[in-house]
Amino acid sequence: MTAEAVRDARTGSTAGAGPGGSAARVQEPESPAGTSAVAGAEPASVSGLYGSGGERPLRIAMLSYKGNPFCGGQGVYVRHLSRELARLGHSVEVLGAQPYPVLDEGVTLTELPSLDLYRQPDPFRTPGRGEYRDWVDWLEVATMWTGGFPEPLTFSLRARRHLAARRGEFDVVHDNQTLGYGLLGDLGAPLVTTIHHPITVDRQLELDAATSRRARASVRRWYGFTRMQRRVARRLPSVLTVSGTSGQEITDHLGVRPERIHVVHIGADTELFAPDPAVPEVPGRIVTTSSADVPLKGLVHLVEALAKLRTEVEDAHLVVVGKRPSEGPVADAMRRYGLEHAVEFVKGISDAELAGLVRTAQVACVPSLYEGFSLPAVEAMATGTPLVATTGGALPEVAGDDGDTCLAVPPGDAGALAAALGRLMGDPELRVRLGTAGRERVLSRFTWEQAARGTAAHYRAALAGRPHAAAHRDGPVLSVPR
Repeated sequence: MTAEAVRDARTGSTAGAGPGGSAARVQEPESPAGTSAVAGAEPASVSGLYGSGGERPLRIAMLSYKGNPFCGGQGVYVRHLSRELARLGHSVEVLGAQPYPVLDEGVTLTELPSLDLYRQPDPFRTPGRGEYRDWVDWLEVATMWTGGFPEPLTFSLRARRHLAARRGEFDVVHDNQTLGYGLLGDLGAPLVTTIHHPITVDRQLELDAATSRRARASVRRWYGFTRMQRRVARRLPSVLTVSGTSGQEITDHLGVRPERIHVVHIGADTELFAPDPAVPEVPGRIVTTSSADVPLKGLVHLVEALAKLRTEVEDAHLVVVGKRPSEGPVADAMRRYGLEHAVEFVKGISDAELAGLVRTAQVACVPSLYEGFSLPAVEAMATGTPLVATTGGALPEVAGDDGDTCLAVPPGDAGALAAALGRLMGDPELRVRLGTAGRERVLSRFTWEQAARGTAAHYRAALAGRPHAAAHRDGPVLSVPR
Protein backbone atom coordinates (compact mmCIF):
# COMPACT_ATOMS: atom_id res chain seq x y z
CA MET A 1 0.00 0.00 0.00
CA THR A 2 1.51 3.29 -1.09
CA ALA A 3 0.70 6.89 -0.28
CA GLU A 4 -1.10 7.00 -3.62
CA ALA A 5 -3.15 3.96 -2.62
CA VAL A 6 -4.16 5.64 0.63
CA ARG A 7 -5.17 8.77 -1.25
CA ASP A 8 -7.24 6.61 -3.59
CA ALA A 9 -8.87 4.91 -0.63
CA ARG A 10 -10.33 8.22 0.46
CA THR A 11 -12.06 9.00 -2.83
CA GLY A 12 -14.92 6.49 -2.67
CA SER A 13 -18.23 6.79 -0.84
CA THR A 14 -18.16 6.37 2.92
CA ALA A 15 -21.90 6.07 3.38
CA GLY A 16 -23.05 3.77 6.13
CA ALA A 17 -25.35 1.63 4.06
CA GLY A 18 -25.51 -0.16 0.78
CA PRO A 19 -28.43 -0.69 -1.54
CA GLY A 20 -29.68 -3.54 0.59
CA GLY A 21 -30.72 -1.26 3.44
CA SER A 22 -29.30 0.86 6.23
CA ALA A 23 -26.68 -0.36 8.64
CA ALA A 24 -26.97 0.68 12.25
CA ARG A 25 -24.19 3.07 13.24
CA VAL A 26 -22.93 4.02 16.66
CA GLN A 27 -20.12 6.30 17.75
CA GLU A 28 -17.48 5.02 20.15
CA PRO A 29 -17.99 6.61 23.56
CA GLU A 30 -15.28 8.82 24.96
CA SER A 31 -12.68 6.80 26.83
CA PRO A 32 -9.60 7.70 28.80
CA ALA A 33 -6.28 8.02 27.03
CA GLY A 34 -3.90 5.13 27.12
CA THR A 35 -4.09 1.40 26.62
CA SER A 36 -3.14 -1.32 29.03
CA ALA A 37 -3.32 -5.08 29.11
CA VAL A 38 -6.83 -6.38 29.61
CA ALA A 39 -7.35 -8.13 32.94
CA GLY A 40 -10.28 -9.49 34.89
CA ALA A 41 -13.05 -11.79 33.73
CA GLU A 42 -12.51 -14.96 31.78
CA PRO A 43 -13.25 -15.03 28.00
CA ALA A 44 -16.84 -15.50 26.87
CA SER A 45 -18.14 -18.89 27.99
CA VAL A 46 -18.65 -21.65 25.45
CA SER A 47 -21.39 -23.27 27.52
CA GLY A 48 -24.49 -23.63 25.41
CA LEU A 49 -22.42 -23.47 22.22
CA TYR A 50 -24.44 -26.37 20.88
CA GLY A 51 -28.11 -26.19 21.87
CA SER A 52 -30.78 -28.84 21.37
CA GLY A 53 -32.02 -26.95 18.31
CA GLY A 54 -28.54 -26.75 16.77
CA GLU A 55 -25.63 -24.36 17.09
CA ARG A 56 -26.57 -21.06 18.69
CA PRO A 57 -25.88 -17.79 16.88
CA LEU A 58 -22.58 -16.12 17.65
CA ARG A 59 -21.83 -12.53 18.67
CA ILE A 60 -19.06 -11.41 16.34
CA ALA A 61 -16.86 -8.29 16.52
CA MET A 62 -15.30 -7.75 13.09
CA LEU A 63 -12.38 -5.32 12.93
CA SER A 64 -11.64 -3.28 9.81
CA TYR A 65 -9.13 -0.44 9.83
CA LYS A 66 -9.62 0.05 6.07
CA GLY A 67 -13.20 -0.42 4.98
CA ASN A 68 -13.87 1.36 1.69
CA PRO A 69 -15.40 -1.25 -0.68
CA PHE A 70 -14.99 0.88 -3.80
CA CYS A 71 -11.22 0.67 -4.09
CA GLY A 72 -9.94 -2.41 -2.30
CA GLY A 73 -10.66 -6.05 -1.56
CA GLN A 74 -10.61 -5.69 2.22
CA GLY A 75 -13.67 -3.43 2.22
CA VAL A 76 -15.51 -5.79 -0.12
CA TYR A 77 -14.63 -8.70 2.16
CA VAL A 78 -16.00 -7.00 5.28
CA ARG A 79 -19.22 -5.93 3.62
CA HIS A 80 -20.17 -9.23 2.03
CA LEU A 81 -18.90 -11.58 4.73
CA SER A 82 -20.67 -9.60 7.48
CA ARG A 83 -23.91 -9.61 5.49
CA GLU A 84 -23.84 -13.38 4.90
CA LEU A 85 -22.94 -14.10 8.54
CA ALA A 86 -25.94 -11.99 9.57
CA ARG A 87 -28.16 -13.91 7.14
CA LEU A 88 -27.04 -17.12 8.83
CA GLY A 89 -28.44 -15.70 12.09
CA HIS A 90 -25.27 -14.39 13.74
CA SER A 91 -24.97 -10.96 15.36
CA VAL A 92 -22.24 -9.01 13.57
CA GLU A 93 -20.83 -5.68 14.69
CA VAL A 94 -18.11 -4.11 12.58
CA LEU A 95 -15.62 -1.87 14.39
CA GLY A 96 -14.16 0.40 11.74
CA ALA A 97 -12.20 3.55 11.02
CA GLN A 98 -12.29 6.01 8.14
CA PRO A 99 -13.11 5.48 5.37
CA TYR A 100 -15.94 3.71 7.17
CA PRO A 101 -17.19 0.42 5.75
CA VAL A 102 -20.33 0.32 3.65
CA LEU A 103 -22.53 -2.32 5.29
CA ASP A 104 -25.87 -3.93 4.56
CA GLU A 105 -29.02 -4.25 6.60
CA GLY A 106 -28.64 -6.37 9.72
CA VAL A 107 -25.01 -5.41 10.41
CA THR A 108 -24.03 -2.75 12.98
CA LEU A 109 -21.18 -0.31 12.45
CA THR A 110 -19.34 1.09 15.47
CA GLU A 111 -17.02 3.92 14.55
CA LEU A 112 -13.53 3.98 16.04
CA PRO A 113 -12.39 7.21 14.39
CA SER A 114 -8.81 7.92 13.52
CA LEU A 115 -7.58 11.43 12.74
CA ASP A 116 -8.24 10.61 9.06
CA LEU A 117 -4.84 11.94 8.02
CA TYR A 118 -5.10 10.81 4.40
CA ARG A 119 -8.55 12.10 3.54
CA GLN A 120 -9.30 14.11 0.45
CA PRO A 121 -8.85 16.90 -0.41
CA ASP A 122 -6.01 17.37 2.10
CA PRO A 123 -4.09 14.11 2.47
CA PHE A 124 -1.10 14.07 4.86
CA ARG A 125 -2.69 16.92 6.77
CA THR A 126 -1.58 18.16 10.21
CA PRO A 127 -4.57 18.18 12.61
CA GLY A 128 -5.51 21.18 14.65
CA ARG A 129 -4.62 21.15 18.35
CA GLY A 130 -8.24 20.59 19.35
CA GLU A 131 -8.45 17.36 17.36
CA TYR A 132 -6.04 15.44 19.58
CA ARG A 133 -7.83 13.21 22.10
CA ASP A 134 -5.09 11.02 23.58
CA TRP A 135 -1.60 9.64 23.12
CA VAL A 136 -2.70 7.31 20.31
CA ASP A 137 -3.58 10.36 18.20
CA TRP A 138 -0.15 11.84 18.83
CA LEU A 139 1.44 8.53 17.83
CA GLU A 140 -0.59 8.51 14.62
CA VAL A 141 0.57 11.98 13.60
CA ALA A 142 4.19 11.40 14.59
CA THR A 143 4.36 8.25 12.47
CA MET A 144 2.92 10.10 9.47
CA TRP A 145 5.33 13.01 9.95
CA THR A 146 8.25 10.58 9.78
CA GLY A 147 7.06 8.91 6.58
CA GLY A 148 5.39 5.84 8.05
CA PHE A 149 1.87 4.46 7.80
CA PRO A 150 0.35 4.42 11.30
CA GLU A 151 -3.18 3.06 10.85
CA PRO A 152 -2.70 -0.69 11.53
CA LEU A 153 -1.01 0.04 14.86
CA THR A 154 -3.21 2.91 16.02
CA PHE A 155 -6.45 1.19 15.01
CA SER A 156 -5.40 -1.93 16.92
CA LEU A 157 -4.82 0.16 20.06
CA ARG A 158 -8.22 1.84 19.78
CA ALA A 159 -9.91 -1.51 19.11
CA ARG A 160 -8.27 -3.07 22.16
CA ARG A 161 -9.47 -0.24 24.37
CA HIS A 162 -13.01 -0.52 22.99
CA LEU A 163 -13.13 -4.30 23.43
CA ALA A 164 -11.88 -3.99 26.99
CA ALA A 165 -14.74 -1.61 27.80
CA ARG A 166 -17.24 -4.12 26.39
CA ARG A 167 -15.78 -7.31 27.78
CA GLY A 168 -18.18 -10.24 27.63
CA GLU A 169 -20.34 -8.80 24.82
CA PHE A 170 -18.73 -10.83 22.02
CA ASP A 171 -18.09 -14.53 21.49
CA VAL A 172 -15.32 -14.03 18.94
CA VAL A 173 -13.19 -11.20 17.54
CA HIS A 174 -12.39 -11.36 13.82
CA ASP A 175 -9.52 -9.14 12.68
CA ASN A 176 -9.38 -8.28 9.00
CA GLN A 177 -5.60 -7.99 8.52
CA THR A 178 -4.90 -5.21 11.02
CA LEU A 179 -2.19 -7.32 12.65
CA GLY A 180 -1.40 -4.62 15.18
CA TYR A 181 0.26 -4.97 18.58
CA GLY A 182 -2.98 -3.94 20.31
CA LEU A 183 -4.57 -7.26 19.31
CA LEU A 184 -2.05 -9.45 21.12
CA GLY A 185 -3.00 -10.97 24.46
CA ASP A 186 -6.43 -11.28 26.08
CA LEU A 187 -9.20 -9.47 24.20
CA GLY A 188 -12.01 -11.04 26.21
CA ALA A 189 -12.89 -13.43 23.37
CA PRO A 190 -10.95 -15.71 21.00
CA LEU A 191 -9.24 -13.97 18.08
CA VAL A 192 -9.52 -15.22 14.51
CA THR A 193 -7.52 -13.29 11.90
CA THR A 194 -7.84 -13.07 8.14
CA ILE A 195 -4.69 -12.34 6.14
CA HIS A 196 -5.54 -11.82 2.48
CA HIS A 197 -1.89 -11.81 1.50
CA PRO A 198 1.26 -10.50 3.19
CA ILE A 199 1.77 -6.79 2.53
CA THR A 200 5.47 -7.61 2.31
CA VAL A 201 4.70 -8.79 -1.24
CA ASP A 202 3.52 -5.27 -2.13
CA ARG A 203 6.57 -3.83 -0.40
CA GLN A 204 9.01 -5.92 -2.45
CA LEU A 205 7.30 -5.11 -5.75
CA GLU A 206 7.47 -1.39 -4.98
CA LEU A 207 11.12 -1.65 -3.97
CA ASP A 208 11.84 -3.41 -7.27
CA ALA A 209 10.08 -0.61 -9.16
CA ALA A 210 11.76 2.26 -7.25
CA THR A 211 14.20 4.15 -9.46
CA SER A 212 16.39 5.89 -6.88
CA ARG A 213 17.94 5.38 -3.47
CA ARG A 214 15.65 8.06 -2.05
CA ALA A 215 12.57 6.35 -3.48
CA ARG A 216 13.62 3.00 -2.01
CA ALA A 217 14.18 4.60 1.40
CA SER A 218 10.69 6.13 1.23
CA VAL A 219 9.14 2.76 0.38
CA ARG A 220 10.96 1.07 3.29
CA ARG A 221 9.79 3.72 5.74
CA TRP A 222 6.17 3.64 4.50
CA TYR A 223 6.05 -0.12 4.86
CA GLY A 224 7.69 -0.08 8.29
CA PHE A 225 4.44 -1.42 9.79
CA THR A 226 5.09 -4.78 8.09
CA ARG A 227 7.70 -5.58 10.74
CA MET A 228 4.94 -5.34 13.34
CA GLN A 229 2.59 -7.42 11.24
CA ARG A 230 5.21 -10.15 10.90
CA ARG A 231 5.74 -10.29 14.67
CA VAL A 232 2.01 -10.32 15.40
CA ALA A 233 1.20 -12.95 12.76
CA ARG A 234 3.68 -15.42 14.25
CA ARG A 235 1.84 -15.29 17.58
CA LEU A 236 -1.66 -15.89 16.22
CA PRO A 237 -3.34 -19.20 17.10
CA SER A 238 -5.46 -19.36 13.94
CA VAL A 239 -5.14 -17.59 10.59
CA LEU A 240 -7.71 -17.66 7.81
CA THR A 241 -6.65 -16.87 4.28
CA VAL A 242 -8.37 -16.77 0.93
CA SER A 243 -6.24 -19.12 -1.18
CA GLY A 244 -3.57 -21.78 -0.96
CA THR A 245 -1.16 -19.43 -2.69
CA SER A 246 -1.69 -16.80 -0.01
CA GLY A 247 -1.17 -19.46 2.63
CA GLN A 248 2.21 -20.31 1.15
CA GLU A 249 3.16 -16.62 1.09
CA ILE A 250 2.05 -16.19 4.72
CA THR A 251 4.41 -18.98 5.73
CA ASP A 252 7.27 -17.74 3.56
CA HIS A 253 6.99 -14.01 4.34
CA LEU A 254 5.50 -13.90 7.84
CA GLY A 255 6.79 -17.13 9.35
CA VAL A 256 3.37 -18.49 10.38
CA ARG A 257 3.43 -22.25 10.86
CA PRO A 258 1.47 -24.07 8.11
CA GLU A 259 -0.74 -25.99 10.53
CA ARG A 260 -2.13 -22.68 11.85
CA ILE A 261 -3.29 -21.53 8.40
CA HIS A 262 -6.74 -22.40 7.04
CA VAL A 263 -8.04 -21.64 3.55
CA VAL A 264 -11.60 -20.31 3.29
CA HIS A 265 -12.27 -19.13 -0.24
CA ILE A 266 -14.25 -15.94 -0.66
CA GLY A 267 -16.54 -15.20 -3.56
CA ALA A 268 -19.01 -13.11 -5.48
CA ASP A 269 -22.58 -12.04 -4.94
CA THR A 270 -23.85 -14.41 -7.61
CA GLU A 271 -27.35 -12.92 -7.63
CA LEU A 272 -26.05 -9.44 -8.39
CA PHE A 273 -23.11 -10.51 -10.54
CA ALA A 274 -25.09 -12.65 -12.96
CA PRO A 275 -25.54 -12.78 -16.74
CA ASP A 276 -28.19 -10.55 -18.29
CA PRO A 277 -28.92 -11.40 -21.94
CA ALA A 278 -30.73 -8.07 -22.31
CA VAL A 279 -27.43 -6.15 -21.87
CA PRO A 280 -25.59 -5.89 -25.20
CA GLU A 281 -21.83 -6.21 -25.50
CA VAL A 282 -19.98 -3.03 -26.41
CA PRO A 283 -17.65 -3.96 -29.28
CA GLY A 284 -13.98 -3.76 -28.32
CA ARG A 285 -14.64 -3.09 -24.63
CA ILE A 286 -12.20 -4.46 -22.03
CA VAL A 287 -12.96 -3.91 -18.33
CA THR A 288 -10.44 -4.16 -15.50
CA THR A 289 -10.20 -3.06 -11.86
CA SER A 290 -7.17 -1.27 -10.43
CA SER A 291 -7.23 0.26 -6.94
CA ALA A 292 -4.12 2.38 -7.53
CA ASP A 293 -1.29 3.01 -9.97
CA VAL A 294 1.05 0.50 -8.33
CA PRO A 295 3.21 -2.23 -9.91
CA LEU A 296 1.29 -5.04 -8.18
CA LYS A 297 -1.81 -4.58 -10.35
CA GLY A 298 0.02 -4.71 -13.67
CA LEU A 299 -2.11 -1.98 -15.24
CA VAL A 300 0.80 -0.54 -17.19
CA HIS A 301 1.20 -3.88 -19.00
CA LEU A 302 -2.48 -3.88 -19.94
CA VAL A 303 -2.15 -0.34 -21.34
CA GLU A 304 0.83 -1.50 -23.41
CA ALA A 305 -1.20 -4.52 -24.57
CA LEU A 306 -4.03 -2.22 -25.61
CA ALA A 307 -1.64 -0.24 -27.79
CA LYS A 308 -0.61 -3.46 -29.56
CA LEU A 309 -4.21 -4.69 -29.82
CA ARG A 310 -5.49 -1.48 -31.44
CA THR A 311 -3.23 -2.06 -34.45
CA GLU A 312 -5.55 -4.99 -35.27
CA VAL A 313 -8.82 -4.13 -33.46
CA GLU A 314 -9.44 -0.43 -34.05
CA ASP A 315 -12.35 -0.11 -31.63
CA ALA A 316 -10.54 -1.81 -28.72
CA HIS A 317 -10.76 0.34 -25.61
CA LEU A 318 -10.29 -0.06 -21.88
CA VAL A 319 -12.52 0.89 -18.94
CA VAL A 320 -10.65 0.90 -15.61
CA VAL A 321 -12.58 0.81 -12.34
CA GLY A 322 -10.31 3.04 -10.31
CA LYS A 323 -8.80 6.51 -10.15
CA ARG A 324 -7.15 8.03 -13.22
CA PRO A 325 -3.47 8.63 -12.42
CA SER A 326 -2.07 12.05 -13.20
CA GLU A 327 1.51 10.80 -13.19
CA GLY A 328 3.47 7.58 -12.97
CA PRO A 329 4.01 4.60 -15.31
CA VAL A 330 0.36 4.23 -16.39
CA ALA A 331 -0.09 7.93 -17.17
CA ASP A 332 3.23 7.94 -19.02
CA ALA A 333 2.24 4.88 -21.07
CA MET A 334 -1.11 6.38 -22.06
CA ARG A 335 0.61 9.54 -23.25
CA ARG A 336 3.38 7.64 -25.01
CA TYR A 337 0.95 5.50 -27.03
CA GLY A 338 -1.67 8.22 -27.51
CA LEU A 339 -4.33 6.28 -25.57
CA GLU A 340 -5.81 9.05 -23.41
CA HIS A 341 -9.13 8.76 -25.26
CA ALA A 342 -9.05 4.94 -25.44
CA VAL A 343 -8.74 4.44 -21.67
CA GLU A 344 -11.60 5.55 -19.40
CA PHE A 345 -11.50 5.56 -15.60
CA VAL A 346 -14.58 5.31 -13.38
CA LYS A 347 -14.64 5.43 -9.58
CA GLY A 348 -17.07 5.39 -6.68
CA ILE A 349 -19.61 3.20 -8.47
CA SER A 350 -22.04 0.87 -6.68
CA ASP A 351 -21.90 -2.91 -6.90
CA ALA A 352 -24.95 -2.86 -9.19
CA GLU A 353 -23.26 -0.34 -11.47
CA LEU A 354 -20.07 -2.41 -11.48
CA ALA A 355 -21.99 -5.56 -12.42
CA GLY A 356 -23.73 -3.65 -15.22
CA LEU A 357 -20.41 -2.33 -16.51
CA VAL A 358 -18.77 -5.75 -16.54
CA ARG A 359 -21.71 -7.22 -18.48
CA THR A 360 -21.12 -4.72 -21.29
CA ALA A 361 -17.52 -5.88 -21.81
CA GLN A 362 -16.48 -8.27 -24.52
CA VAL A 363 -13.60 -9.28 -22.24
CA ALA A 364 -12.70 -8.78 -18.57
CA CYS A 365 -9.02 -8.67 -17.72
CA VAL A 366 -6.95 -9.13 -14.55
CA PRO A 367 -3.36 -8.17 -15.49
CA SER A 368 -1.93 -8.36 -11.96
CA LEU A 369 1.63 -9.41 -11.24
CA TYR A 370 0.34 -10.98 -8.02
CA GLU A 371 -3.04 -11.60 -6.39
CA GLY A 372 -3.76 -13.26 -3.07
CA PHE A 373 -7.22 -14.08 -4.44
CA SER A 374 -8.97 -11.76 -6.97
CA LEU A 375 -12.49 -10.58 -6.41
CA PRO A 376 -12.56 -8.83 -9.81
CA ALA A 377 -11.83 -12.15 -11.52
CA VAL A 378 -14.58 -13.97 -9.63
CA GLU A 379 -17.12 -11.19 -10.17
CA ALA A 380 -16.41 -11.05 -13.89
CA MET A 381 -16.72 -14.81 -14.21
CA ALA A 382 -19.99 -14.72 -12.26
CA THR A 383 -21.50 -12.37 -14.85
CA GLY A 384 -20.58 -14.76 -17.63
CA THR A 385 -18.02 -12.34 -19.07
CA PRO A 386 -15.00 -14.17 -20.55
CA LEU A 387 -11.79 -13.55 -18.64
CA VAL A 388 -8.16 -13.01 -19.54
CA ALA A 389 -5.98 -13.31 -16.41
CA THR A 390 -2.32 -13.66 -15.64
CA THR A 391 -0.90 -16.57 -13.69
CA GLY A 392 0.34 -14.25 -10.94
CA GLY A 393 -0.13 -15.48 -7.38
CA ALA A 394 -3.47 -17.20 -6.73
CA LEU A 395 -5.05 -16.34 -10.08
CA PRO A 396 -4.77 -19.90 -11.50
CA GLU A 397 -6.40 -21.23 -8.32
CA VAL A 398 -9.26 -18.78 -8.79
CA ALA A 399 -9.72 -18.46 -12.55
CA GLY A 400 -9.03 -22.08 -13.45
CA ASP A 401 -7.18 -23.67 -16.34
CA ASP A 402 -6.16 -21.90 -19.51
CA GLY A 403 -8.68 -22.61 -22.25
CA ASP A 404 -11.26 -24.11 -19.90
CA THR A 405 -12.59 -21.21 -17.82
CA CYS A 406 -10.28 -18.37 -18.89
CA LEU A 407 -7.32 -17.51 -21.07
CA ALA A 408 -4.19 -17.40 -18.89
CA VAL A 409 -0.99 -15.51 -19.70
CA PRO A 410 2.31 -14.93 -17.86
CA PRO A 411 2.37 -11.85 -15.59
CA GLY A 412 4.10 -8.78 -16.96
CA ASP A 413 3.87 -9.92 -20.61
CA ALA A 414 2.08 -7.23 -22.65
CA GLY A 415 2.46 -9.20 -25.87
CA ALA A 416 0.77 -12.28 -24.40
CA LEU A 417 -2.02 -10.09 -22.99
CA ALA A 418 -2.61 -8.49 -26.39
CA ALA A 419 -2.70 -11.89 -28.13
CA ALA A 420 -5.21 -13.35 -25.65
CA LEU A 421 -7.45 -10.29 -25.80
CA GLY A 422 -7.38 -10.32 -29.58
CA ARG A 423 -8.15 -14.03 -29.71
CA LEU A 424 -11.25 -13.59 -27.57
CA MET A 425 -12.46 -10.53 -29.42
CA GLY A 426 -12.25 -12.40 -32.70
CA ASP A 427 -14.01 -15.59 -31.53
CA PRO A 428 -17.61 -15.17 -30.30
CA GLU A 429 -18.05 -18.91 -29.70
CA LEU A 430 -14.97 -18.99 -27.45
CA ARG A 431 -16.30 -16.00 -25.50
CA VAL A 432 -19.60 -17.79 -24.86
CA ARG A 433 -17.90 -21.05 -23.87
CA LEU A 434 -15.44 -19.46 -21.44
CA GLY A 435 -18.12 -17.17 -20.01
CA THR A 436 -20.47 -20.09 -19.31
CA ALA A 437 -17.72 -22.26 -17.80
CA GLY A 438 -16.47 -19.37 -15.67
CA ARG A 439 -19.91 -18.80 -14.13
CA GLU A 440 -20.27 -22.51 -13.36
CA ARG A 441 -16.89 -22.48 -11.63
CA VAL A 442 -17.90 -19.57 -9.41
CA LEU A 443 -21.25 -21.13 -8.45
CA SER A 444 -19.54 -24.35 -7.41
CA ARG A 445 -16.62 -22.82 -5.48
CA PHE A 446 -16.78 -19.10 -4.78
CA THR A 447 -19.92 -17.72 -3.10
CA TRP A 448 -20.19 -15.52 -0.03
CA GLU A 449 -22.60 -17.93 1.65
CA GLN A 450 -20.00 -20.69 1.41
CA ALA A 451 -17.38 -18.27 2.76
CA ALA A 452 -19.59 -17.33 5.72
CA ARG A 453 -20.31 -20.96 6.63
CA GLY A 454 -16.63 -21.86 6.47
CA THR A 455 -15.64 -18.83 8.54
CA ALA A 456 -18.29 -19.54 11.18
CA ALA A 457 -16.98 -23.09 11.50
CA HIS A 458 -13.58 -21.70 12.41
CA TYR A 459 -15.16 -19.29 14.90
CA ARG A 460 -16.72 -22.24 16.72
CA ALA A 461 -13.49 -24.18 16.66
CA ALA A 462 -11.68 -21.20 18.21
CA LEU A 463 -14.38 -20.91 20.90
CA ALA A 464 -14.02 -24.57 21.72
CA GLY A 465 -10.26 -24.19 21.99
CA ARG A 466 -9.71 -26.34 18.93
CA PRO A 467 -8.34 -24.00 16.24
CA HIS A 468 -7.94 -26.79 13.68
CA ALA A 469 -11.14 -28.71 14.36
CA ALA A 470 -13.17 -26.99 11.66
CA ALA A 471 -10.82 -27.94 8.88
CA HIS A 472 -12.84 -30.92 7.66
CA ARG A 473 -15.93 -28.76 7.19
CA ASP A 474 -14.62 -26.40 4.52
CA GLY A 475 -11.30 -27.79 3.38
CA PRO A 476 -8.03 -29.10 4.72
CA VAL A 477 -5.54 -27.27 6.85
CA LEU A 478 -3.00 -25.73 4.49
CA SER A 479 -0.37 -28.19 3.42
CA VAL A 480 2.80 -26.35 2.51
CA PRO A 481 5.55 -28.31 0.78
CA ARG A 482 8.95 -27.81 2.30
